[in-house]
Amino acid sequence: MTKAPYRADEVGSLLRPQKLKEARAAHHDGKLDAAGLKAVEDECIRDAVAHQERVGLKAVTDGEFRRSWWHFDFLGGLDGVEVVEHDQGIQFTGIQTKSQKLEINAKVDFSDHYMLEHFRFLKSVATVTPKMTIPAPSVLHFRGGRKSISKDVYPDLDGFFADTAEAYAKAVKAFYDAGCRYLQMDDTVWAYLCSEKEMQAARDRGDDPDNLQQIYADMINHALKAKPDDMTITTHVCRGNFRSSWISEGGYEPVAETLLAKINYDGYFLEYDSDRAGGFEPLRFLPKGDKRVVLGLITSKSGDLETRGDVLARIEEAQKYASLDQFCLSPQCGFASTEEGNILTEEQQWKKLEFVVDVAKEVWGEI
Repeated sequence: MTKAPYRADEVGSLLRPQKLKEARAAHHDGKLDAAGLKAVEDECIRDAVAHQERVGLKAVTDGEFRRSWWHFDFLGGLDGVEVVEHDQGIQFTGIQTKSQKLEINAKVDFSDHYMLEHFRFLKSVATVTPKMTIPAPSVLHFRGGRKSISKDVYPDLDGFFADTAEAYAKAVKAFYDAGCRYLQMDDTVWAYLCSEKEMQAARDRGDDPDNLQQIYADMINHALKAKPDDMTITTHVCRGNFRSSWISEGGYEPVAETLLAKINYDGYFLEYDSDRAGGFEPLRFLPKGDKRVVLGLITSKSGDLETRGDVLARIEEAQKYASLDQFCLSPQCGFASTEEGNILTEEQQWKKLEFVVDVAKEVWGEI
């Protein structure tokens, strides 16, 4: 395939090397200045990009090495959004993250963003397609809901949704102007809307989750209108990924028609590594044509390598509901959605990415 998403692809984040972890800790403690930290980040990103290319991937990321979170670091760089300390973290199954949250205390906008420079560096060291990952606009609302959004600034949430959608349209254009042709919007929301537990949590925050599918679809489609024809924008639907734990459970059926048929993404990275994701039946809503679903059949939550025969059987099973030509293969999620990383080794991580490339070559004859 000459256009992303590729037959063998990846979600984005990679395990942080020990050298990088030590540098970030030293910077936090005041023992390493910002320039020193950047030098270590640059070196580790160069190495990670080279390793991704050796594995055979046609799109590479910076591993999100300059971030602490997959979402807060980007969202906190939007105008009007702050990352603040909180009295508790985000609750995963059996574990909780560090205690931070988002607050929207001014109008949301995109005027400039430090991650544009992150992308420019990635592009400068990649010899294949550089891929940038950012959270989807829906995440800014769903993560905290009405409680996180100032009623003085946004007495009516319609204004918040409109401003956020327009901010993302500006972000799409800014990344394109920086040279980005493959952008991915990571999104936990659609999986949460499949979970009755998370739907109830939204109600408890004062939101009506029954109306959110259409609101989020409109926001995303507004942002995607800014996409030039030679830019690919995909999404990754995540069920939560912190230290190999998760949050939501439930198949895609409640959201599949909206997500696959009514939102103008070019591709969808869907998690299919466990029973929590349900079956492939929702893929029947994928319109025939150029859209792609990247089957996340390789887990990033453990180091155990999947069996080739099992993965091939799962790909064959998915073909009951959509064409093989509209499928690709990847790990189900990144390997380190937060800087702590999942519970596996770097060697196991690279073996899984090599496995994705090998299986893609066998199934499609290309990567």
